Amino acid sequence: MQKNQMTVVKGLGLDKSFHVRKVLNNINFEIKNGERIGLVGNNGAGKTTLANLIFGRLSPDKGMIEKSKDLRIGYLSQSIDYEVSHFQQSFVGIEENELFHHASGLGLKKVYDWKENRLSHLSGGEKLKLALSMVWSSKPDFLILDEPTNHLDFTGIDWLVSELAKFHGPVLIISHDRHFLNKTVNRIFELENSNIQFYNGNYSDYREEKQQKLANQRHQYNVQQRQVEMVESQMEQLKSWSEKAHRESTKKGSGPSKRQNGFKEYHRVKAKKRDNQVKSKMTRLQNELDKHKVDKPAEEVAVRFQFDSQGKRGKRIIEAKGLSKAFADRRLFQDSHFYINHGERIGLLGENGCGKTTLIKMIIGNEPFFEGELWKSESIKIAYLSQDVADLPADKTAIEALGITERESILQARTYLANLGLTEQHITKPIGTLSLGERTRVKLVDMLMKEYDVLILDEPTNHLDLPSREQLEKTLSAFSGTIITVSHDYYFLNKLCDRLLVFENQGIKRFEMKPEEYFNKDKKNDVDHRKEALMIIENRIAAILGELSLIDQKDPKYFVLDREFNHLLKEKKNL
Repeated sequence: MQKNQMTVVKGLGLDKSFHVRKVLNNINFEIKNGERIGLVGNNGAGKTTLANLIFGRLSPDKGMIEKSKDLRIGYLSQSIDYEVSHFQQSFVGIEENELFHHASGLGLKKVYDWKENRLSHLSGGEKLKLALSMVWSSKPDFLILDEPTNHLDFTGIDWLVSELAKFHGPVLIISHDRHFLNKTVNRIFELENSNIQFYNGNYSDYREEKQQKLANQRHQYNVQQRQVEMVESQMEQLKSWSEKAHRESTKKGSGPSKRQNGFKEYHRVKAKKRDNQVKSKMTRLQNELDKHKVDKPAEEVAVRFQFDSQGKRGKRIIEAKGLSKAFADRRLFQDSHFYINHGERIGLLGENGCGKTTLIKMIIGNEPFFEGELWKSESIKIAYLSQDVADLPADKTAIEALGITERESILQARTYLANLGLTEQHITKPIGTLSLGERTRVKLVDMLMKEYDVLILDEPTNHLDLPSREQLEKTLSAFSGTIITVSHDYYFLNKLCDRLLVFENQGIKRFEMKPEEYFNKDKKNDVDHRKEALMIIENRIAAILGELSLIDQKDPKYFVLDREFNHLLKEKKNL
């Protein structure tokens, strides 16, 4: 067996339950060297549980995990709630040059000079980049990355894609980032209803194959249902005839008793025959279903979000003049001017630690210390969804955490929670037992219960599964108020936002373009320059042809113009 075909990790008959809920049921899989596997599934399907079983943080209730001898696993946890001490302890025992090299590649400058004060003011993205640097510096044989692009800026995502391309060992990636999965994986493991399914290809290939499978299953199920209905109809007819024969066999009639007895016996025999036919058809139907039963395909959850926005406010709702912000000796941005109008979809773009979340806190009033002017309309009502889901009370249920007591509001909240895929078993459990994605949904319901003019969303798709992300995109597109969002989900940001506030060179600038246009603006400028140069050349060629047509070939000027003409043709061809 070739080295790149060797099995590195194998799962055999894995079962895992939490309380009374079975998360994994008889799971079997193999991960071979060099494979790039995307582990997908709805929130709470058991993805992080399976990752922890492979890593060894959890033990299965049943079954076992087999690993190659001396396998070093680099595990990036989904949670970024690292403390300063975690980083300081991790710096010990890791080759510093290696760590600083990776940190620099991720855009973190001069990490070796960072003091404890700097480490205590890290953004979510900076924490994640340090954690990634430490995972890479540990020189693992096998990588498990749980939501690696959450909180990561586009510089970090590009670094991660290129580093994964260079990594020779197998990689297991848990992610709901469609763009990232398409760029990095070649197999998909899907967890659904406690079982595992396997697909070849990237995320788009998986979605296409799964939709085809569902369509085939739906067709086969409908065909079988028509057959069942036909047989059941035949049985109903036979039962009706049988009942009639039973009635005739007991009916009192006139005439000689011998004839009456013969009449009754005839109908008893007839009734018994019908009963046997019904029993035979029922047995054949049951045998057919036992052998070839097609289950009704589970329809994908239709997650529905619903926001209300009151009537239009004044056109300009937020404006900054000479805005500056610094922490101690570290300046985030300075002398920045921008505005936000009602109904606009604004994406905040910039590297981790540039001040995006800080600006959001300034807008909502949680960060009052800054220089310059930041005006906002007093009439607007702002909803803020933070990227931190750890602020929900762990010991309370979802309804208790929402703080609602009126019967009508509770029913409405239960409906929203159900639409988001949180069933009764989820909302009666303490929040501390829910996954991060399930907690994000609880926070979304808090926003759904109220009417807002402005939605400020800090990494809103973090921890959300794919059906929820896609539905959230559709609903936010229909929201009539203003949206300000920080997101590193390229698909989500590009679908939603048509204007940008970009953090660059310690300033904040407004751009009237979508993220896709912004990221490709250098290419566009290059194309524009080429078009302009081509137009100049073509105009000059036309002018030379006009001059050549008026002078004799023996004229010395003819030779000069002819040489310039040939030179311009070469330049035109190159362009």
